[in-house]
Parts: sequence; C-alpha cells; structure tokens
Amino acid sequence: MALIPNYRVATAMQPVDPSSAAIREGQLVTLTSAGVSLVGSGTVNNVYGIAADNFQTSASSMPGVYPGWQGRVSDGFDETKASGKMTVYHSGGEFTTDQFTNSGTALDGTKVGTILIANNDGVLAYGYADMGACIAASKQPVAMLIANSATIPSGVPGVDVNGSNALLGADNAIETTVAGNNLYIGIKLLV
Repeated sequence: MALIPNYRVATAMQPVDPSSAAIREGQLVTLTSAGVSLVGSGTVNNVYGIAADNFQTSASSMPGVYPGWQGRVSDGFDETKASGKMTVYHSGGEFTTDQFTNSGTALDGTKVGTILIANNDGVLAYGYADMGACIAASKQPVAMLIANSATIPSGVPGVDVNGSNALLGADNAIETTVAGNNLYIGIKLLV
C-alpha cells in the first residue's frame, strides 16, 4: 500500500465526490457536500483525513505492484466502485506512507518532530518546526513527522534479510521529486 496503518484511531466511510481528481491511497482528502475529494490548492487548510482506498482508473497504487496490474478487472483500479464510498482515517493514529514530497525541504536529517501540512497535490509536505509556528502562519497542522524518509523492508518472509529487500514505492507521481524512489516516512496524524 501507499499507506501502511500502524495504529489507527478512527475510520470513516464517506461517499466519494465523482468529480474529484484521482485519489491515491495515502493522499489527503477534504469533505464536501458531494463527498470526499482530493485536497487541492483551495482546500489545503481543510483536510478531513487520509485516504485508505484508491479512486482512480489508470493504475494501481499498491507498492511493489506493477501499475498496470489490478485485483479485479471490473474495478478498473477503482476500489470505491462497488460502494461509491471511501475509507478515510482521521482523528489520529500512526502511519507509514510514500505520499509526501521533499520539494523545498527534505524530510530527513533532523526533521523528526516537525509539523507537516498539505500541499496542492494532496500529499504531505514539510511545514513548520513546531505547532505554534504552524498555527501562527494560519496553516492547518496535518501530521507530525515521526520517522525520516527511508526505505522500509518488504516484509517478504525468507527474502527480506536485514532490510535487504525494500518495499517498492507505489504509483506515486510526487515521488519523482524525492532524491531516490521507494522512500517512506512515518507520521502521527493530527487531523
């Protein structure tokens, strides 16, 4: 997955706004009268939660899975197709995700403990050194960085020895801005 829930607090099922841009698992969503929609330039300070499903028709968002593969042909990569609803995590929890950008300030080195905000692409970005600075800048604190960007083990028994086989990144256009692909960060969700 592009999102690995380590600990979750609240899970909601919300209708998907059919006019939303494609949503990858792990991207940030906002809530409108039509349902959940990808966070964009006008909604970066109105994050509802983090998507636990894919709403797209062009590729799989599962890491380690070739983008052209899918689970069920009838779904066409859209995990919300049958119900019209999306699972959304909110109200806290800890997650590992590759849906972030290192554009501007890299999420490595001494960045653990910093506050992350949403960017215009619906992914996490470096925001501020602390909560006070984030609020003073009138930005919505979305998550706290708890693990710097790094590869993570694939979890394949008998193959992954001491982290030798990294979990491949998903269909993540944002990941191209990262110095090296297949990087994940650990976050504590604040929304």
